[in-house]
Amino acid sequence: MAVHAPLIIDIAGTALNAVDRQRLRHPLVGGLILFSRNWESRVQLTALCKSIKRVRADLLICVDHEGGRVQRFKTDGFTHVPPMRALGEMWMKEPQAGRMAGPLDAMRAATACGYVLGAELRACGVDFSFAPVLDLDYGESSVIGDRAFARDPRVVSMLAQSVIHGLLQSGMGSCGKHFPGHGFVKADSHLAIPVDRRSLKSILAEDAAPYRWLGGVLGGVMPAHVIYPKVDSRPAGFSRIWLQDVLRAKLGFGGAVFSDDLSMAAARVINGRALSYTDAALAALGAGCDMVLLCNQSLAHAGAGRPIDEVIDGLAQAHIEHRWTMDECSEERRLALLPKLAGHDWADLVRSSDYMQALDWLP
Repeated sequence: MAVHAPLIIDIAGTALNAVDRQRLRHPLVGGLILFSRNWESRVQLTALCKSIKRVRADLLICVDHEGGRVQRFKTDGFTHVPPMRALGEMWMKEPQAGRMAGPLDAMRAATACGYVLGAELRACGVDFSFAPVLDLDYGESSVIGDRAFARDPRVVSMLAQSVIHGLLQSGMGSCGKHFPGHGFVKADSHLAIPVDRRSLKSILAEDAAPYRWLGGVLGGVMPAHVIYPKVDSRPAGFSRIWLQDVLRAKLGFGGAVFSDDLSMAAARVINGRALSYTDAALAALGAGCDMVLLCNQSLAHAGAGRPIDEVIDGLAQAHIEHRWTMDECSEERRLALLPKLAGHDWADLVRSSDYMQALDWLP
């Protein structure tokens, strides 16, 4: 049926059940996002990823795995990668004999962080991580906090480019978030709708600058669930102005655009009106997202996946009724994020010189 598989969904447990397999087989489903609840051990995670690929080899297995407090897998050999702020702090330190400090050491350490994060995930069969964070650290946002590299967009861009380089060395793509910038606002978009009242000129000069500088190396971008009323009354992830006019046309980004999680409080409100999951997905796709995330909906307290089924059925019906047109370019961007080569076996990875050298360079 589909030439475009835009849905990234979740599962409840550590192994696929029959309902999970049925959903993942649907041609509108393009991938799956993993959480800590889907983890028991490296052996279990590897088996889970293999079982997903047996359902459909083209499914994109994703995870939020940035280092610091946003790292889903932290035991059984996975390295605790420091928050990205540690790299920004290293950049600012004066170089001294016997310690890593200064911009060049920070960039080398950032490459090591990207390589370790990516290589460990790839060794278990995970395809893609939503990293790095490109938000600027204004010291205001609790949800961003130490996930940001620094306040200066130039420092953010250089360190993020190094992390992306490390990810690419591991065989994994990258996803810059949260476009055009989440760091200036205090509200947590998981719980409320943040509003950033700055001008487009100010945002382009500061928060959005890394997206212009890194557009040629980023594989993906995730927009912020933030309203910028001087640009558009809609949150960035539902805004054609932000996604089409600014990100694509003005900044020249050609990679994949993911919506942030549509189950978040701010994710289904446009101009004060709460939308259904299906209408929110259609709005995000219509604005220019290539893929939409629907997370934490397979759990019993969330309806055991009913919202996922509603969106699958709703998108299929919208296509039949010509309210949504599938986009072959979007599908090409999704498929381009799949790793080209298999990851190392874990035992081979941890003995490799590249991996051991990268560990030595972690902050």
